[in-house]
Amino acid sequence: MIDFTGRHLYLCTPIRDDLEEFLASCITGGVDIVQLRQKESEAKHILEAARRARSVCNDLGVPFIMNDRPDLALEVGADGVHVGQDDAPIDLCRRLLGADSIIGLSTHASSELDQAIDEDVTYLSAGPVEATPTKPGRPGTGPAYVKEALRKSPVPVFVTGGVTPESILDLGAIGVRHFVVVRALTEAANPKEMATALRRSIEHVLAH
Repeated sequence: MIDFTGRHLYLCTPIRDDLEEFLASCITGGVDIVQLRQKESEAKHILEAARRARSVCNDLGVPFIMNDRPDLALEVGADGVHVGQDDAPIDLCRRLLGADSIIGLSTHASSELDQAIDEDVTYLSAGPVEATPTKPGRPGTGPAYVKEALRKSPVPVFVTGGVTPESILDLGAIGVRHFVVVRALTEAANPKEMATALRRSIEHVLAH
C-alpha cells in the first residue's frame, strides 16, 4: 500500500482539453496525488480522460485516483478511488480494488467522522472548511470540525475548501498537514508556478 503520510498536495481536477499538459505542470510544481473528478459526463468520456491522466501520473510517479466510481477505477487501473457519503460503500470499493488500493472517504460532520473511523480507508477528507463553488449548497465546516477530524482519525486527513498558499499557513497552525486543491490550480494562469507556491507553503508548515 502506498504510504500517504509523505504526500501532502492533492489535486482534484475535472476533465479539461489540456489535461495531460496541465497535470504534468502541476506534478512538476509539487502535486503528489491526483484525482479525476467529473460529475456530469458519460462513462465512456470519463474513461478516455482517465486513461490519459493515469498515464501522466504513472510516468511522473504519483498516485492516480478516480472519483466516485470504483468500477471505472478498476477498468483504467487507477491506484484507487475517492467516494462520498452517498457513493459506493467502502467494503465494496475494497473488494473490487483490493487490499493495497487507495480508498478515500469524504466527511463533513462529526457523525460521519465517527462512522468513518471504523472503515478500511487509506485517508479521510474533512471539509469543505469554507464554502466552495466546487461543492454547491454545502456550507463550510469551519476549523472546529477540522480539529476534531485531526484528533480522532487514525489515518491522514486531507482538508478541502478554498486551499491557497495563504490558507495553508493558517490551516497548518491548527495541525493540518494534508491539503486538497481544486480552484487554486484549475483556475491558475500558470499551474506549475501555483503548485510550487502551494508546495512552498506546505514545506513551511512541515518545518514548524
